Amino acid sequence: MFQGSIPALVTPFRDGAVDLAALANFVDWQIMQGSHGLVPVGTTGESPTLSHAEHYQVIATTIEAARGRVPVIAGCGSNDTATARAHLAYAQKAGADAALVVVPYYNKPSQAGLIAHFTNLAESTRLPIILYNIPGRSVADMSVATMAQLAKVPNIIGVKDATGNIARVAQQRAACGADFIQLSGNDDMALGFNAHGGIGAISVTANVAPRLCSDMQRAMLAGDFRTALAINDRLQPLHDALFSDTSPGPTKYALARMGHMLADVRLPIIDASAASRAAIDAALAHAGIA
Repeated sequence: MFQGSIPALVTPFRDGAVDLAALANFVDWQIMQGSHGLVPVGTTGESPTLSHAEHYQVIATTIEAARGRVPVIAGCGSNDTATARAHLAYAQKAGADAALVVVPYYNKPSQAGLIAHFTNLAESTRLPIILYNIPGRSVADMSVATMAQLAKVPNIIGVKDATGNIARVAQQRAACGADFIQLSGNDDMALGFNAHGGIGAISVTANVAPRLCSDMQRAMLAGDFRTALAINDRLQPLHDALFSDTSPGPTKYALARMGHMLADVRLPIIDASAASRAAIDAALAHAGIA
């Protein structure tokens, strides 16, 4: 159920508020373009700058617009366990299919703290939980041994791995079992990630190039890595350009250029620079998107 190309959705803004109409239209376009699932209110959705009310509006709008056509994996993480429990309770009530829960950031929990945090959350919800390990943002890095312990919890079903360490995929597969879902959190590593045992990506690039990302993932799941490689060659400059400034500024510039939403971001994120915009323009042309 949770595999393939799953965009980590940006959150559209207009006049300082969440643009729910643009979000609903964007969700519909993503599904029509072949995306296999949707993740609202992750980091790419600027969740750190959303109020709880806005956070829940984005989850609800995504679920309503998706209309059951693809699974919705709601961002429910926090560095506060009680807040994460509240997010999970809302997502479950709203009808999400699963939750993405990030390793707590800033407060640097120990491995024992991570086990306690995620076990507490799993016991509070019926939703399947996908762990999100991104030490570049959270500082804390969930070890393979800790993940193996958490994989024994019935409703902890997988991981979005953004460690940047391709060896983790095989290590986690050995420790957690072949059925433990592994999704890449790095677009530029998605091809190699699947070759090592992954089954998809929670993707930034899929915001801008959903059809190409979907086709690439579909080819890999079918074992056709030659086709996937050719698609990735088209996408590689875009993978790079979307992080030429702090995300999601470049992604929102690309989507504004494509007519899907305004390029508005919230501080402390700022608009894409001239150099970043030029890189995006060239990457879109290289991919054959614009």
